[in-house]
Amino acid sequence: MVACTDQIVDGVDFRFGQQADSDIGYKSMAINLSDIAAMGAVPTSALVTLSLPEEDATETAGAVYEGIFEAAEQFQVAIAGGDLTIYDGPLAISVTIFGTVETPWLRSGAGVGDALFVTGLLGGSLLGRHLRPHPRIELAAWLRRHVNVTAAIDISDGFSLDLDRLCAASRVGVELDLQRLPVSPDAAVRAEKTGRSAQQHAWSDGEDFELIFTCGSDDADRLEALAREREMAGNGPGDRVALTRLGTIVSRTGLWKTLAEGKFERVFPQGYVHGELPAESIRDADLRRESQS
Repeated sequence: MVACTDQIVDGVDFRFGQQADSDIGYKSMAINLSDIAAMGAVPTSALVTLSLPEEDATETAGAVYEGIFEAAEQFQVAIAGGDLTIYDGPLAISVTIFGTVETPWLRSGAGVGDALFVTGLLGGSLLGRHLRPHPRIELAAWLRRHVNVTAAIDISDGFSLDLDRLCAASRVGVELDLQRLPVSPDAAVRAEKTGRSAQQHAWSDGEDFELIFTCGSDDADRLEALAREREMAGNGPGDRVALTRLGTIVSRTGLWKTLAEGKFERVFPQGYVHGELPAESIRDADLRRESQS
């Protein structure tokens, strides 16, 4: 059995009153399911605790639970219990989710020579994807059937920051072909407003909830061929999710950008670091995500 827990709070992770209550509830489940996917596990049940502002508490609870139940039904998770509190404070939702797996994927298993992959497209999630992320449960199950994943992590605080955490846990580094970084169309839209490039948004924006993972080089070659077949033939959930091979794990620690003629340049992780500044409002939090990027 594996377990994980996460809490989202008004003014940090969402805008209560400005975003749909059901979307907020869905997000509270989905971000925990993303952690389960990053362990290669199958979700089974969850405990949900709501801390509700006093005004319209009953209506808020019902609307939030619409999204919670939607995500639970979609991924076959039983709501096994929890708690509810009404108080003079912001809406907060805490979810603890359980799953099963024979051998969980860890952050610490990447080895020298392994290939690095990322799922999906990156950047620009604050345009709306951060409220309705799609945890890669089905894709993780497919990967488990076909390759030996050696390490994995989901992207919550930014691709490069979470990649750096995986490398640190495994005591390795990575050489990256950043020209292959899969950039979301939303990142390009954000770039028009921020003055940063779409690739910079893909490098550092948080809440993509895609997977970063490593596997052996032989598995990687086979995986690329299988992934192309899967994208072309499949119509099921997650079948058309891109799998991008971005680099190779090396013994030299840190993140390294591949240059011409076999040279490398050190690049540094960027993203959202929780707790560095007080979160007076979600607008401040959004600005901090950009300033820290």
